[in-house]
Amino acid sequence: MAADASPDLLRLITCGSVDDGKSTLIGRLMADTGAVPEDVLEQLARDSRRFGTQGAALDYALLLDGLEAEREQGITIDVAYRYFATPARAFIVADCPGHEQYTRNMATGASTADLAVVLVDAGKGLLRQTRRHSYICALLGIRQVILAVNKMDRVDYAAARFEAIAREYATLAVRLGITRVTAIPLAAVHGDNLVQGSARMPWYHGPSLLAALHAAQPQVEATAAAAPLCLPVQWVNRPHAEFRGYCGTLAAGRIGVGDAVGVWPAGLRATVARVLDAGRDVAQAEAGAAVTVTLAEDFDIARGDVIAAAAAPPEIADQFACHLLWMGEAPLLPGRPYALRLGSASALAQVTEIRHKIDVDTQEAVPARTLRLNEVGYCQLSLDHALAFAPYARNRTLGGFVLIDRISNASVGAGMIDFALRRAGNIHWQHVDVDRAARAAQNGQRPRCLWFTGLSGSGKSTLANAVEKRLFALGHRTYLLDGDNVRHGLNRDLGFTAEDRVENIRRVAEVARLMVDAGLIVLVAFISPFRAERRMARERFGADEFVEVFVDAPLAVCEARDVKGLYAKARAGELRNFTGVDSPYEPPEAPELHLLSAEGVLDVMVEQVVRRALAD
Repeated sequence: MAADASPDLLRLITCGSVDDGKSTLIGRLMADTGAVPEDVLEQLARDSRRFGTQGAALDYALLLDGLEAEREQGITIDVAYRYFATPARAFIVADCPGHEQYTRNMATGASTADLAVVLVDAGKGLLRQTRRHSYICALLGIRQVILAVNKMDRVDYAAARFEAIAREYATLAVRLGITRVTAIPLAAVHGDNLVQGSARMPWYHGPSLLAALHAAQPQVEATAAAAPLCLPVQWVNRPHAEFRGYCGTLAAGRIGVGDAVGVWPAGLRATVARVLDAGRDVAQAEAGAAVTVTLAEDFDIARGDVIAAAAAPPEIADQFACHLLWMGEAPLLPGRPYALRLGSASALAQVTEIRHKIDVDTQEAVPARTLRLNEVGYCQLSLDHALAFAPYARNRTLGGFVLIDRISNASVGAGMIDFALRRAGNIHWQHVDVDRAARAAQNGQRPRCLWFTGLSGSGKSTLANAVEKRLFALGHRTYLLDGDNVRHGLNRDLGFTAEDRVENIRRVAEVARLMVDAGLIVLVAFISPFRAERRMARERFGADEFVEVFVDAPLAVCEARDVKGLYAKARAGELRNFTGVDSPYEPPEAPELHLLSAEGVLDVMVEQVVRRALAD
């Protein structure tokens, strides 16, 4: 039976703390339901002798721990997906790692699950990671949980121990909004209560694990089917001039020929002309189908647009309140631009405020200025343009997003939209008659931003000051923004942590943009240690308006200069987060000018910068 052909497919995730027996449970369940071929069982016997932890018995965990590191260490590192079926139902199981550092892997598995099987070691009870995984499951919309109290053999199959754990978890579930919990006592390694009831626990009269899985409801599929039409456009298919099809997977609802639809965020109204499924015309298609749709009207529709029911449009916004699970090795820096993927749409996004982070053990709100690996926060997010969205609780596709580091292209955050922030809804750009071109013409110069970057002591301020003097002498209108001077006023509230450095550069970049808009040649002399923020600054300006000047000097030379005594204080531990000592500097990869200040002559470097500043 193929997974995509099953009329009743249940997606589930197994989670819990380290060594609670997740892989063993799923491996044994698959074997006991006949889902493991004979040759695989023979290989399992060989692997059990080499890697196993069960003595002479089969180690069923090895059916899921596919990485060699997992087998050698006896742990799960990555999410392992397995498909199996019984006569009553088909299943896709995501076996997730229990270690805290792999929480991001677990969140990936939970994002598409209908149900969570939360394992608890009967001897240990509920642990921090049990609560963490349960919280993330609830955050990602899972409302059905099977509490698998495993390793009952190690507590002599005691009913009292099982009931105490079940009561404690029931209290947690109410707090998390998990509406359905089925608690089952298990000894997975022996098969107790997996497929059949256990003679060792005659006091238990509930379902086996398999029976509970058969009784569960496919939550994601049912929710999507009952929701209004939502088709994110993934690709525009135009093989020839007579055909324009909009391709994508139906995230919700159904679409049929003749339906009145809208295209967002533009708000266009249209009528469905054709629906194609696997290249064949069909009258209609339902949630989950990959379709190509043509419209009676000829509109400019692109990847990232959303086709939705005309009577039930998605919301449109560029600011959101959201929960954010941070998955990056480096901490989240509010104000830093990240690439955002929401459905098939893309945007630049920055966290404008972390309202609080959430203690996943107690669910309490904790003040925070940043988020670190595997932490969850409640944040405000701002995009560079409006997108169609839906609250995550209603639509996982249009409510769930990923943040991507633009330097490394690594996925660093997973977010769930709660609601739109309407602060900017009534704020519009005011038209002014005197524009940038008019100001530049009156000034008789081409406005530019000259951005000087380098270590403290590299000579940025000295060079920028000399360049401004030369430009001023030539009759040009200029302004110099120096890092130290700006911190006396505009940025006096900021320190030198990574997050404050990001905000420091964001503010200065906005001021520099306004000055260029005023027709000036603005010189910015800041360490600006991070490539991401220098890229953000560059993107504030038009083509050829931004000139990055890398004032390059070896660290030893900068320390030897140390006019302000800052390096000495940093080396003595009196000054924290000092660039080049205990905070990194990321040198530019392709600056417009790369000047070796330790070797160069000041007047020569000044002329190089001036020529570039005045170039057409």
